[in-house]
Amino acid sequence: MTDDIDTDDGTNRAPATAAATPRIGVCYFPEHWPRERWETDVRQMAEAGIDVVRMAEFSWGRLEPERGEFDFEWLDTAVSLLSDAGIDVVLCTPTATPPKWLVDERPEILQVEPDGTTRAFGSRRHYCFNSDVYREESARIAREMAERYADVDAVVGWQTDNEYGCHETVRCYCEDCAAAFREWCRERYGDVDALNETWGTAFWSQRYGSFDEIDPPRHTAAEHHPSRLLDYARFANGSVVDYNQLQAEIIREANDEWFVTHNFMGHFDTLDAFSVGDALDFATWDSYPTGFAQDRNTEAVTDDRLRAGDPDQVSLNHDLYRGPNGFWVMEQQPGDVNWPPRCPQPGEGAMRLWAHQAVAHGANVVSYFRWRRCRQGQEQYHAGLRKHDGSPDRGYQDAERAAAEFEALGELDGVDAPVALCFSYDDLWALSAQPHAPEFDYWGLVGAFYRALRARGLQVDVVDVSPGADVDLDGYDAVVAPTVHLADGSIAGQFEAYVADGGHLLVGPRTGYKLPGNRLQSDLAPGPFADLVGGRVDQHESLPDSIETRLSYRGDEYDFRTWAEWLAPDGGTAVGEYTAGVAAERPAILDNAFGDGSVTYCGVWPEADLADALVVDLLDRAGVSHAERFPETVRVTARDGYVWLLNFGSDPVDVDVGSDATWHVGDPSIPGFDVGVVDAELADVSLR
Repeated sequence: MTDDIDTDDGTNRAPATAAATPRIGVCYFPEHWPRERWETDVRQMAEAGIDVVRMAEFSWGRLEPERGEFDFEWLDTAVSLLSDAGIDVVLCTPTATPPKWLVDERPEILQVEPDGTTRAFGSRRHYCFNSDVYREESARIAREMAERYADVDAVVGWQTDNEYGCHETVRCYCEDCAAAFREWCRERYGDVDALNETWGTAFWSQRYGSFDEIDPPRHTAAEHHPSRLLDYARFANGSVVDYNQLQAEIIREANDEWFVTHNFMGHFDTLDAFSVGDALDFATWDSYPTGFAQDRNTEAVTDDRLRAGDPDQVSLNHDLYRGPNGFWVMEQQPGDVNWPPRCPQPGEGAMRLWAHQAVAHGANVVSYFRWRRCRQGQEQYHAGLRKHDGSPDRGYQDAERAAAEFEALGELDGVDAPVALCFSYDDLWALSAQPHAPEFDYWGLVGAFYRALRARGLQVDVVDVSPGADVDLDGYDAVVAPTVHLADGSIAGQFEAYVADGGHLLVGPRTGYKLPGNRLQSDLAPGPFADLVGGRVDQHESLPDSIETRLSYRGDEYDFRTWAEWLAPDGGTAVGEYTAGVAAERPAILDNAFGDGSVTYCGVWPEADLADALVVDLLDRAGVSHAERFPETVRVTARDGYVWLLNFGSDPVDVDVGSDATWHVGDPSIPGFDVGVVDAELADVSLR
C-alpha cells in the first residue's frame, strides 16, 4: 500500500507503510456476544480512541457451519458498524481452527507428534502444513473471504492465520511430512551421497542408500543426528513459508492495496520470522510481558518483572520484527492473562507503559487482546479491555490515555538505529540441539549483549546472518554478533568486508564452530573467522555455577557464566585473561585491527558488567553517542526527535534532561510503571 485509502465515511486513512501517527487497536470477537451489544461495543471503542480492530481469526466454523454453506451476515454487520465509526478493520484468514466437520471429513489434515500420536480436534492449530488437502481447503476459505470484502473500504488489510507454530505445531511427523521431507532433501542435495557427506552419516551407521529411506526424526532411543534435526527444522519452517505465501497471494489477488501481515510470537524458537516475513508487507507480533518473563526467560523472575515484564526481553522482539515499514503489536497484554504459571495483576499503568515502549521501538499500531473477557472456552481467565459484564477493566483507561498521547505526539518517522545485532534461526536450532550445557540458551546469550546496548539507550536493528543470507551491515557504525555458530567462507567474507571498510565489530563465543550442515569445521574455531578475529580457540568448556568464573578485561575483573574458550592469539592482542580455574592466565578476549576497522572477540558468555564494558568500548571506537548506564528497570529510547523514559520498576525515578528540554508526556519525576516523553539529546539524559 502506497496511497491513502478513501473510505465511505469520507476520511483519509494513512497506509500502514507510511510514517504515521501511532494508533491504538483492539482484537474483537463479535461472534462471542449478543448482536444487540455490538453497537455499544463499537461506540465505546471510538470513545477510547481505538481506531483499528482485528477480527475473525477463529471464525471458520461460524462462517461455514457446513461445507459450502456460508454465513457472512454477522461479519458483514460488524464490519459495517466499525466502518460507520471510522474504525479500520483487519480481517484474518480463519485457518488456525479448522472446523469439526472438516476434521471428520478429512482426518488426514491432522498433525502427528514424534511418537506417532495424532493431535485431535478440541483445541487449535491441529492441522498439518504439508497436507495438500488442508492447503486446498485453506485456499478455498481464504479466497471466499477475500473476494467478499475486496471492495469494502473499511477493510485495510489482512492477517494470515494466527500465531504459526504456537503449541509446538511448526514440526509435524505425519506421512505427508515424511514424503515432503524426502523431496526437500532431494531438491537440496541432488544426490544422496552429498547428503551423507554433509550430514556425516558414517557416525552410528546412519548412512542412507536413497532419499526414500529418509524419515522425519520421530521418537528414538537416544539423541537424533544433529544435522538431521537441523535440516528437519529448516524443512518444517519452509513448509510454513510456502503455506503463508499461498494465503498472501490469494489476498493480494483480491485487492492489491491491502497490506498482508502475520502475528508472530515472542522469543519463539521454531519459526524463522525473516523467511516467513518475505511474503508480508510488515510483521506484527503478540506481546505478553508478564507471561514471557516467567515462561521463556533466562533471567530471574523479580517482583517488578511479574508486574511489568522484562523490558529487554520485550524490546528485543520489537526490534526483531521491525522492518523498513515498521511493525505492529497485534496482541498487547491488556491485564492479567490465563496461560503463565502465575498471573499477578500488572502494575498500575503497565498496559499504557507497554504501548509507549512499542511505539518508541517503531510500532505504528498497538492492538490490545482482547476487547472483552470471554465467558466461555479456554481463555475465560484472560483479561480484556473490558470485563465480561461489559464494564471497563484497568486496561481500558490505559488504552484510552495512550491513544490520546499518541495523537498529541503526531506523525513519527521510523527508527534510525546506529547498531546492528546479528541473529540466526539456524544457529538457534543448531545450538538448541547441542547446547553442551543445560543453561546454554541462544536467546539468553543474544540477550546478554542486547541488554548492554539497551542499558545505554541504543536503538538496535536485528539483522539476519543465517547461512546463505545476504548480510547487510552497510551503514551501521557498530555491529554486535553474539555468535555466528554456523559459518562458511561466504558469511565470514561479508563480515570481513564490513570491518575492512571501517566497521567496528564485537563477536561472541561459539562463533565459526560448525559448517552450515551442522558438522564441525575442519579448522579450529572460529573457522573462517580466524583471520578476522586474530586467533583461534584452543579449548572450550561449559561451566556450572559451582565453579568460579572470573576474568580480567583491560585491567578490571569481571564475572562470566556458562561458556568459556581458551584463545590462542594469531595476530590479535589478548585484552582479557582468565583469573581463576584451570584456565587462569589464558587469553579469553582478543582485539584485532583489520583493514580500517576493528574486531573484539569475546570467548565467554558475559555477565552484565562485562557485557557493558565490551559494548562501551565498541561504541567509543565507533564514535556512537550513548547514554549513561541505566538500571535494569529503566530504559531510554529515542525515535524521531523524542526520547522515551520508561520505568519498569515499582519505585519512582527522577530524571535530568537539561534545562531546554520540553516534556510532551509526564515530567522529570516518573512514577513506578510510568513513562515520560521529552525533547532531549540521548547523551544528556541521566538519573538524579
